[in-house]
Amino acid sequence: MSLAISQVNPDSPAGRVEPRLLEGDQVVLINGRDISEHTHDQVVMFIRASRESHSRELALLIRRKGPGRVAPLLQFPSALSLTGQSHGEPLLLPGQSEQGQTLEESMKQLERGIQTGTLTFHFENLYMRKPGLSVACARLPENTDKNRYKDVLPYDVSRVVLQDQEDYINASHITVVPPGSGVCLRYIAAQGPLPQTCTHFWQSVWEQHTHTIIMLTTLTERGRTKCHQYWPHPPEVRDYGYLRVSCHSEECNLAYVTRQFTLTHTQLGEERSVTHLQYVAWPDHGVPDDPSDFLLFITSVRERKTGDTPLMVHCSAGIGRTGVLITMETALSLLESGRPVFPLDIIRMLRDQRAMMIQTTCQFRFMCEAILRVYRERGEHSAAPPSALLTDH
Repeated sequence: MSLAISQVNPDSPAGRVEPRLLEGDQVVLINGRDISEHTHDQVVMFIRASRESHSRELALLIRRKGPGRVAPLLQFPSALSLTGQSHGEPLLLPGQSEQGQTLEESMKQLERGIQTGTLTFHFENLYMRKPGLSVACARLPENTDKNRYKDVLPYDVSRVVLQDQEDYINASHITVVPPGSGVCLRYIAAQGPLPQTCTHFWQSVWEQHTHTIIMLTTLTERGRTKCHQYWPHPPEVRDYGYLRVSCHSEECNLAYVTRQFTLTHTQLGEERSVTHLQYVAWPDHGVPDDPSDFLLFITSVRERKTGDTPLMVHCSAGIGRTGVLITMETALSLLESGRPVFPLDIIRMLRDQRAMMIQTTCQFRFMCEAILRVYRERGEHSAAPPSALLTDH
């Protein structure tokens, strides 16, 4: 038996949650419990019982009613108020920031959201593109062949503008300031270069004073080209317009490749050192089974940061794995400063600057589980006696 919400009091906490509960929403899970085999009276009892639980939380997984779908209606018990703790604050479904919430509380909320499926539900219903933001420049006839994918386009307000008559590249400025961390994280999220955009790519690296390039894809996956090779093999040299790229070294381990480049502006006679980190352990399909290698890679990325110049981050489209890395580093900064972490809020902030950041549900879940893993490991280390932390390296 399927049940749906027939009435929501707009002045109650149930009427103030985001996303809004709507009349006609079909209830799928209540606090993680599948209600499909339960009667109307039993479901009402489950809802009322949540008030007597230790957490006093009511987490609903709902399915938005679609055209042609009919479901019996469930009347919310009139005495029920969706509240958090005994103070009567509105219940915060996963992804909502609660002022004053601790890191520990946010991690418990994250874990519950993963277990009940509510977090995934909210991710899948989060807007992919910020309404009202134009991508007109990316759609100009002279720029269409510079886009790897027709539906992955930078917003006009945040796109990287080249200092040239041809000023377009499919790349976006991303700025993240994790509250309380004391840091400002700056990135350029870009698509993997095409044969005809390699010169534009290196031009953006030079103009944005980028010292580190993060590549999160191999050149081909499952027989499909994901990125054009935009660098020479060592010890070769290759020219891209007025920029010359020299590859001095290439070191490989199981998870990633480290390359050292010299980027020379041949007209000015200036040169800069650029580090290229290519993560190669991401499977062709889905996500890694274990986040260990990816977390070690992020550590290596962070160790190489210099000053406040932006990191250049790209995969193939510049939204999926790129979004995972940026979200993960933001979460790590929050963890280190002891601030609560709300992954959906981070993704919302990223999608306000580049559409579709973190592309799939499996990428989102992988990132959430990696955050929980780091939090737990930090807790284990802090609880261990000093002698237990003295290990040989």
